[in-house]
Amino acid sequence: MRSVVLDTETTGMPVTDGHRIIEIGCVELMGRRLTGRHFHVYLQPDRDIDEGAIAVHGITNEDLKDKPRFREIADEFFEFVKDAQLIIHNAAFDIGFLNNEFALLGQQERADLTEHCSVLDTLMMARERHPGQRNNLDALCKRYGVDNSGRELHGALLDAEILADVYLNMTGGQTSLSLAGNASDGEGASGGSQASEIRRLPAD
Repeated sequence: MRSVVLDTETTGMPVTDGHRIIEIGCVELMGRRLTGRHFHVYLQPDRDIDEGAIAVHGITNEDLKDKPRFREIADEFFEFVKDAQLIIHNAAFDIGFLNNEFALLGQQERADLTEHCSVLDTLMMARERHPGQRNNLDALCKRYGVDNSGRELHGALLDAEILADVYLNMTGGQTSLSLAGNASDGEGASGGSQASEIRRLPAD
C-alpha cells in the first residue's frame, strides 16, 4: 500500500474564521518504508498569521511574502496524495483546511479529499491504545523512543517525518528509518528551494 504521511501549518484556527494553510509537508511510505519522495512547500496565505500560531511554528508573514499561492501547487499536491492512504495526526484539522483550499479555488470535485484518499488518524489510534494519557506528537515520541530533539517548533515536513517513525512504532513495524536517497533529484518534491530559505530550527 502507498501511504503519505501528511502535516500542515496554518495562519491560525479555526478554518471557519478564514484561516489558511501556509506549509504542507508530506513523506511517502511504500511497504512500510520511506521511499525518499516527498512534497514540501510554503504558501502565501494572503492574510496575516496570528501571533499565537507564529509562537507554535515560527513562520512569519515576512517569510511567506514571495512564496506561491495554493492555486499554483494544487494540481501537483493533488497528484501526490491521490489514491494514497493519508496518515495524519488529528486528521480532521488538516483535512478540513485542505478541503477548504480546494473549495476556495472552486474545485468542488477535490473539496473532499476522503473521496480520493483513505485517511488514518494517528491521534484516534493513540487514544484507543493509550486512553487517559497525553497523545500529542511529542508525548508519542517519548513513549515510543522516537528522536524529536530537533523539534523546538512545529514544522510540516519535520513533523511528517517524525509521525512516520511514530506510526511505524505504534503499528509494530520497522522502527529504524532513513530516507532512501534525498530530494536532490527533485522527484516528488515541491518548494524545496523555497523551504530552505526559512530557518527556524536549530541546525542540530
